[in-house]
Amino acid sequence: MEKIGVFICHCGSNIKATVDADAVIKEIRGITGVAFAAQYPYMCAKAGQSLIEAAIRDNSLDGIVVAACSPRMHEATFRKVAESAGLNPYMVEIANIREHCSWIHRDGGEATVKAVELTRAAIAKVRLNAPLFPEENSVVKRALVIGGGIAGIQAALDIAEAGFEVDLVETTPSIGGKMAQLDKTFPTLDCSACILTPKMVDCASHDKINILTYSQIEKIEGFVGNFTATIRKKARSVCMEKCTGCGDCWNKCPVKKIPDEFNTGLSNRTAIYIPFAQALPLVPAIDREHCIKFKTGKCGLCQTVCQPGAIDFELQDEFATEKYGAIVVATGFEVIELGKFGEFGYDNPDVITSMEFERITHGAGPTGGELVRLSDGRKPKSITFIQCVGSRDITERGKPYCSKICCMYTAKHSILIKDKYPDIDVNIFYIDMRTPGKAYDEFYRRSEEDFGVRYIKGQVGRVMDMGDHLAISGVDLLDNVKLELKTDMVILATAIQPATGIKPLASMLSASIDTNNFMTEAHAKLRPVESPTAGVFLAGAAQGPKDIPETVGQAGAAAAKVIGLLAKDILLSNPCTATVDINSCNGCSLCGLVCPYGAISYGPTKVDEFGYKTLERISHVNQALCLGCGACVVACPSGAMNLLGYTNLQLQAEVDALCLMNSDR
Repeated sequence: MEKIGVFICHCGSNIKATVDADAVIKEIRGITGVAFAAQYPYMCAKAGQSLIEAAIRDNSLDGIVVAACSPRMHEATFRKVAESAGLNPYMVEIANIREHCSWIHRDGGEATVKAVELTRAAIAKVRLNAPLFPEENSVVKRALVIGGGIAGIQAALDIAEAGFEVDLVETTPSIGGKMAQLDKTFPTLDCSACILTPKMVDCASHDKINILTYSQIEKIEGFVGNFTATIRKKARSVCMEKCTGCGDCWNKCPVKKIPDEFNTGLSNRTAIYIPFAQALPLVPAIDREHCIKFKTGKCGLCQTVCQPGAIDFELQDEFATEKYGAIVVATGFEVIELGKFGEFGYDNPDVITSMEFERITHGAGPTGGELVRLSDGRKPKSITFIQCVGSRDITERGKPYCSKICCMYTAKHSILIKDKYPDIDVNIFYIDMRTPGKAYDEFYRRSEEDFGVRYIKGQVGRVMDMGDHLAISGVDLLDNVKLELKTDMVILATAIQPATGIKPLASMLSASIDTNNFMTEAHAKLRPVESPTAGVFLAGAAQGPKDIPETVGQAGAAAAKVIGLLAKDILLSNPCTATVDINSCNGCSLCGLVCPYGAISYGPTKVDEFGYKTLERISHVNQALCLGCGACVVACPSGAMNLLGYTNLQLQAEVDALCLMNSDR
């Protein structure tokens, strides 16, 4: 390559304040092959892009190096500029002199020298670059939404309204998720069921949405535009086509003492059940673990009383395989277990979690909406809330992050209590009050100023059972005094965490999760609803703690991304994929073992000069599946694997350029 252009970006003061751009330009212009070098305050801006485009045309440049920010930010931008000027977009290299130089070095001299080194290395690499061309792949016009809570429901509705088929997969017998368990929502105090149920009905009645409840994802393969998912539809032992939802079966079932998951175990359900009255589909499922018929072969009373003949004990799990162009992960959250938090006395029936409190105050809950102590059924005279139980906890037993919703739902609970029972004293122990949404701070202040809720900035050391009441030992940090409070009930605002099963699902999707097992977005600010895995989008608490408005907003954003993808007939694949030198491959299979995308297979391709197969097993790379991670290149002991755009020779050239400069110094 004879004509290389180098462009130094100031990134405002982000780079210019530390890196001497003039000195970098001076050094770079002396490198063989550099035909043009320039600097500009913002290369990513329109004027900066025009400068690059004009330089490519006017100087007939063969390749360019842009010394700027991380390629994660603007590599695609500069590739488009090159393409518009007639240069193959893969003849562009990025030298990251912002994150790797100016942002980490205080000494301007050191940062400038390093900027020269990184730019020199990029020049050495671009000399060996070759034009690459993406392949075309068709797009399956169907979406998969995993999770049937409000995030999944909203995403499915938005995608379906755009005219695309959607499969909505939910592990429980009904859609609705955690929102279905709530009584009221903050800050408007709307009835949760009143705003959720219409969405559920719209979802169930939409001709483009296929709801698969009581189902789970078994396997996902493929790539953006062409995913293949295998879904296990667990046997309900009830024929959905025949069932009318009359309720005779669960009303007659003799097994009546199974802890009800929907009521957080505070009441019991039968062995054949629907989760809640507004469940959709309104078709029961048989809990085979507790059903007498499945345990002993006897009973079968539900089948006897079922007039439509919908009960079928012989039904088995079914498997469905379907192709999808895009996937939305909306798996929701769970509350943490409190076994490690013994100081709060959770084994006492009058110490409950906020979700349990939701069910107690709900009209369809275990107490019919009456606020009573679970130990003796009497109305409490005082209630104490404890915030951040398990949240913002750097020890191994808790979570280091803020669960985001606890401050607001505790304020909601306090208002509901004081509104219905003004004579009950309400105390709230908190670390900090965090109210980052619209009208949230006003809502919190309303609980304190209008309803007289007492907020105590401090932590609780211990909750003790004193027989007829509970004793709380805590501290008030504002007044710097120890507190000993008597209370009748304690409500723990417990941390939330990703739903069970998120890790194996992320593995199937080849998607990233963070240290707390939340799904990782491609970019926190610029691509907040996209997974780093192309074609996989995130919605709701699967990506991090969220309240309902934020969840619905993110679900709509994820749906918009899906619609944009499915609207395309053809997608261009990334040409920076692995390739095999068949003359060097020895068929050891190490590359296939480390490939996270299942892109490597094996077959007899190696043939000698006489046309005979000399090896029955060598590697083949499916270019559509390969995402260019390079794991196979590292693992290959014979050096047969290479990565287009990042070949061994190109990387060695970068290393040589760095070593040569350091030896000169």
